[in-house]
Amino acid sequence: MSSSQDVNHPNLLLKGGHVLDPANGIDRAADVRVSDGRVVEVGSDLPVTATETVLDVAGNYVVPGIIDMHAHVFSTHRRSGLSLDPHVNTFSSGVTTVVDAGTAGWRDFADFRSEVIDGARIRVLAYVNIVGSGMGGDWEHDVREMRPALAAAMAEEHRDVVVGIKTAHYWATRPFDAEHPPWAAVDAAVEAGERCGLPVMVDFYPWLPERPYPDLILDKLRPGDIHTHVFAQQFPVIDEQGKVFDHLFQGRERGVIFDLGHGAASFWFRNAAPAIEQGFVPDSISTDLHTGNLNGPVIDMATTMSKVLAMGVPLAEVIARSTIAPAREIGRPELGTLTPGTEADVAVLALDEGDFGFVDCGRTRLDSSQRLRCVLTIRAGEIVYNPLGIGVPSWQAAV
Repeated sequence: MSSSQDVNHPNLLLKGGHVLDPANGIDRAADVRVSDGRVVEVGSDLPVTATETVLDVAGNYVVPGIIDMHAHVFSTHRRSGLSLDPHVNTFSSGVTTVVDAGTAGWRDFADFRSEVIDGARIRVLAYVNIVGSGMGGDWEHDVREMRPALAAAMAEEHRDVVVGIKTAHYWATRPFDAEHPPWAAVDAAVEAGERCGLPVMVDFYPWLPERPYPDLILDKLRPGDIHTHVFAQQFPVIDEQGKVFDHLFQGRERGVIFDLGHGAASFWFRNAAPAIEQGFVPDSISTDLHTGNLNGPVIDMATTMSKVLAMGVPLAEVIARSTIAPAREIGRPELGTLTPGTEADVAVLALDEGDFGFVDCGRTRLDSSQRLRCVLTIRAGEIVYNPLGIGVPSWQAAV
């Protein structure tokens, strides 16, 4: 179904879908009107106007643009081959906002901004790494590179795109010494966060006894700070009796945020499935998408969301943890919603029924009868992904 208008015309009416907008408590059949890059109206049986293109999305879920709050997209980074172009496996998964998780540090963030962020079609936000040269080498362990004042200053200078401070990979398995204190990276990142008033995201290894995991979430991190990779192999999530450790619930009560952060090695069904069954669901769902996992096990955000769905989290909660929850965690409440007046970032998702399998980082399989699949993505009112040609006239009708 389409009008005579071009399918990328800024006036669009998404007709016949089921709207899931957790920010506004909407979970019902409804239409969505978009004009001049913004959501205009959400309602039942909205009338068609002569100036808009009608997109028939019946049988699908219409949700706010997905936010992937942990990925690596500094694709021009000269010290690491970690990052992808921000448009790889994002629009095709319903993602309209991608957050780079500290690939760039205070030394090279300005280059990241000019070379990638400012010219991207997708919205790119970022954490500033506490290490000056960011991720990708031995310098990540150099305490002299961890400069809270400089990281905070860079965050302040680019406050419109910076959402926090990041620390990762510091001194994971080697014995601590005078040049490598156990908590150097975490302490420096939290100090930077205090200086600029932003949260910290922590990628953490607790294998050595001087740096236990409960100390991170019960003492070091502040309310609103984020522990990513929560279901990685290295974390004490499930005890010998198969129960979720109390420190996880205690950390959540303190206000610490637990992000999924799938990655190439950081998501184990053996941790996640029992925890979710016992009510410990990650606050936000993210991919940690990079060159080492885009062809598996991560693939994209829709696949990661499907894994959480397959572990028993209701669809509305999966959408909430991929939209309004990350928006809140990164301090961007205007995102992750279909509220009239907000920028029109919209994803249309099919919920396929069948026999599907998903793989984790521990090389185990999870079977499921459902799978999320993106069929349409709109970014700031523009159709940026439309593999089925929804609203596009047939070639026979083309002039």
